[in-house]
Amino acid sequence: MSATRPAAVVVLAAGEGTRMKSAIPKVLHDICGLSLVGHVLSASRELDPEHLVVVVGHAREKVTAHLAELDPAVRTAVQEEQNGTGHAVRMGLEQLGGGVDGTVVVVCGDTPLLTGATLAQLAATHHADGNAVTVLTAEVPDATGYGRIVRDEASGAVTGIVEHKDASEAQRAIREINSGVFAFDGQLLAKALKQVRTDNSQGEEYLTDVLGILREAGHRVGASVAADHREIAGINNRVQLAEARRILNDRLLTAAMLAGVTVVDPATTWVDVAVTFEQDAVVLPGTQLLGATRLAEGAVVGPNTRLKDTTVGAGARVDNTVADGAEVGPQASVGPYAYLRPGTRLGVKSKIGTYVETKNAVIGEGTKVPHLSYVGDATIGEYSNIGAASVFVNYDGEHKHHTTVGSHCKTGSDNMFVAPVTVGDGAYTAAGSVITKDVPPGSLAVARGQQRNIEGWVARKRPGSAAAKAAEAASRQGDGED
Repeated sequence: MSATRPAAVVVLAAGEGTRMKSAIPKVLHDICGLSLVGHVLSASRELDPEHLVVVVGHAREKVTAHLAELDPAVRTAVQEEQNGTGHAVRMGLEQLGGGVDGTVVVVCGDTPLLTGATLAQLAATHHADGNAVTVLTAEVPDATGYGRIVRDEASGAVTGIVEHKDASEAQRAIREINSGVFAFDGQLLAKALKQVRTDNSQGEEYLTDVLGILREAGHRVGASVAADHREIAGINNRVQLAEARRILNDRLLTAAMLAGVTVVDPATTWVDVAVTFEQDAVVLPGTQLLGATRLAEGAVVGPNTRLKDTTVGAGARVDNTVADGAEVGPQASVGPYAYLRPGTRLGVKSKIGTYVETKNAVIGEGTKVPHLSYVGDATIGEYSNIGAASVFVNYDGEHKHHTTVGSHCKTGSDNMFVAPVTVGDGAYTAAGSVITKDVPPGSLAVARGQQRNIEGWVARKRPGSAAAKAAEAASRQGDGED
């Protein structure tokens, strides 16, 4: 086991978060496709700790259920009453048997910008300096309201954390602040927590009191400075949530662009953390890439497109489209104004055109659905063409049924395919047909009423109307009258 590998990471996620003004627990609010606590767990997992414990309290049923889905190996400890950060950590250690040999890292569940690299640096500094506790700190442009880190000038050791309201003028000039993230010697932490008092204005057990207890006992308290002060920002309200989302989104887009992806307008492009790209993918303005969406090499997506859990193949083009759970094949073309619903699978060089909706549809190589159509619960073969304004009628009011259209078929405009029905390879269907029976391969299906013209109907039924006058004029011209 690595010397810097923590024995445990304890995540504090018990608070109510009243300033969010939400029925959703604060740590479950989402940014870039992951909850706040989910981001913290992801960063913590990069340390490969022996144990990962989340302390829950407010709305613990919801939080615990979310954690079980997100990371089933996570252990939870319950803080029945929110009696301070020290009490929360004590509950976390009790879940591990009361004491831990090795390093215990304590992080806050509302710091989604914190990275695994910064936590690894904290653990490495803690080990290298032989500290009893190491504080993660940051230098900020404006430290107003934050606890200041006071150091020994000679050794650089931390001698205290002074809250803003208690700080002298000289201390208020300090720009290094406490993040609330720590690395502790596990055994010393367990002992010190038993000595934390509650004789303060809040009547709570403060984790920061452990630093003074350990220092007074002759142990060294050190610090590790985060490279980017924004990493330690906690989320307390919707404004800070939006600010963090923008920072994280910029971080994700920067990584994509440095890896060879063209993002035309980062200011209007939003991505989730699970989105992946290949080289030379292009993302046009106004695009949202959500969930586990993947863009292959040379794919062009946007503008004004929202894709969720969707794969776009190499060289494919997706324009002004909404897609959820779809697969777009290489060199396929989608949009503008298309809607691909779950289960859509588009073959190589296929086309889904303007105002077309698909659902649970497998569409073969080279096949086109160009205009104004709905294709649901269907399989279409290769190099077929579906006429404009076609509807695959898949629902009988109780059950969904499947339609199959073969390869090299040409179906007319304004067709209704009433499932279950099969159109064989090479077959044609006439415009305006309602197809209710299977069409054999190579056949032409015509399913519409015979046209009948009732001459003179307008003159008799709408005498004196503009239509009647136009018809009369046309009739005179046809008869050669001036």
